[in-house]
Amino acid sequence: MVIGGESINYSIRNLKARKARSFLTILSIFVGIATIFIFIGFGLGLFNYVNELTTGSSADKIIIQTKGVGAPGLDDTFTLTESDLRAVSRVGGVYEAIGVSFKVAEVQKQDEKRFNYVVGYDPKNMMLFEISDIGLEEGRFLSTGETGKALLGYNYRVPNTIFTKPVKLGDSIEIQGEKVRIVGFLEAVGSPPDDAQVYITNKYMEELYPKTIDTHSWIMARVEIDKLDRVVEDVEKAVRKNRGQEEGKEDFYVQSFEDLIESFSGALNVIIGFVILIALISVVVSAVNTANTMITSVLERYKEIGVLKSIGARNSEILKIFLFESAFLGFLAGIFGVLVGFGVTAAANAILENLGWGFLQAYTPIPLFIWIVIFATFTGAISGMVPAYRASKINAVDALRYE
Repeated sequence: MVIGGESINYSIRNLKARKARSFLTILSIFVGIATIFIFIGFGLGLFNYVNELTTGSSADKIIIQTKGVGAPGLDDTFTLTESDLRAVSRVGGVYEAIGVSFKVAEVQKQDEKRFNYVVGYDPKNMMLFEISDIGLEEGRFLSTGETGKALLGYNYRVPNTIFTKPVKLGDSIEIQGEKVRIVGFLEAVGSPPDDAQVYITNKYMEELYPKTIDTHSWIMARVEIDKLDRVVEDVEKAVRKNRGQEEGKEDFYVQSFEDLIESFSGALNVIIGFVILIALISVVVSAVNTANTMITSVLERYKEIGVLKSIGARNSEILKIFLFESAFLGFLAGIFGVLVGFGVTAAANAILENLGWGFLQAYTPIPLFIWIVIFATFTGAISGMVPAYRASKINAVDALRYE
């Protein structure tokens, strides 16, 4: 359906003549469009984050944890042992396994005290950092058996985040009352709890917490990814046998990184679906408002339509004029909607970055702008379809007599 240039100019003049109504119609549509843009942007950002984890170096990892009632470091009712670690290491399809210990510790710098996680690991194996794809921001990693030294999460470098003044390379802080020198900082994870962690060697963890000797909060293993499900089952059997437990009565569980991603993705799909549903409802309301505007416009221009028909305008031309007007309103609403949506997402990204939640960044590629504008234009056109059709069917004689 092609509309001529003269009809387009005529439609735009009519919209300008009804500035207030046109503005309110655009406003009603662009709110819904901006909402959709914002939530799709954040949805795409989260999906990209999940996809990076899925396709990254974490896909071949599994984690064995105890079924405690609290978070690691808070509940020591059940722990994993060196014997469990050896049992996991012997399973076919397991390339390597390490034990990781978590404790909540008092971390102090001068007169400022905070309570954050301290993580004990074996520096000979970097699996702990590979699972989140964390690199070194500054300094160096710990060496095997080092004591009195620590590696810090990114947020210790940021002023007014953990401490008022940032910690610098070579500075000393206190962990559980013991002075510890800082040898390195990790890259930002984008999660405040993770970026506030302190990393020390397993040997030093045992000095600070003697009860952790030969115990682990987690056991992490790198496995043969092509046989992931079978390896998970075999690991469960091996640890169950080592702990002398019956099937179904285990005090531990084995979870692949793929399981974690699926759980996260499932919850993410539900949340995004619900939010988009709300946004679509607002668009439907906007479409109803547009239809109402166009119906009112038809009634106000009844006689005008009669004049157009009396000078030779065909039904199809009248249809195109009103259809173009509603589509053009949708197009303008789409433009404003994506601009406002982009502004909001940019501001939100900056705020989230400053708060330390960098992984929640919205992703707004150019095609998203284009498709949202097309969607808004299509919504406007659909909204004006019935009023445009009614306008095209008006009898010229009746219209000229209309008061």
